[in-house]
Amino acid sequence: MLINPGEIRRLDATAALACAAIHETGFLHPWPETEFSSLLQSPQVYAEGIFLAGEAQEPIALAGFALSRLAFDEAEILTIAVAPALRGRGLGHAVLSAHLADLAAAGAAMLFLEVDVENKPARALYARQGFRQVGERKAYYRKADGSFSTALILRKDFSEPVA
Repeated sequence: MLINPGEIRRLDATAALACAAIHETGFLHPWPETEFSSLLQSPQVYAEGIFLAGEAQEPIALAGFALSRLAFDEAEILTIAVAPALRGRGLGHAVLSAHLADLAAAGAAMLFLEVDVENKPARALYARQGFRQVGERKAYYRKADGSFSTALILRKDFSEPVA
């Protein structure tokens, strides 16, 4: 099946290796393929990926993804990532927008996530999507130098319009 450049679609366990490869480039403590495989097989997990076509003979590649768990009407973003060479081009916004629509259609009334206070690009992405801070976890993330940074707890209510 041909996929148009920038096509967003639901992911299944066949995307586990590609998700792990992208995740490894963006997180100090990346998840292994087995973790993604397990999550992508769970009926409570929703995942969307954005695919880009390569040059003439290159295969279509996963460029980024968003993955959440839904329990009743409450969801939590477990992780979101975009391939390093493609960051800053709006792919994170595109895949997150589709992901939020999928969660809302599945019955989510609210969505939570944690984000490193030092991750300014992610914080800006979430602010544009209507997330607001509802708490924080001090010393939550261990940094490469062994120190810790704060996680901000963000929430999005699907009943509130996005600015």
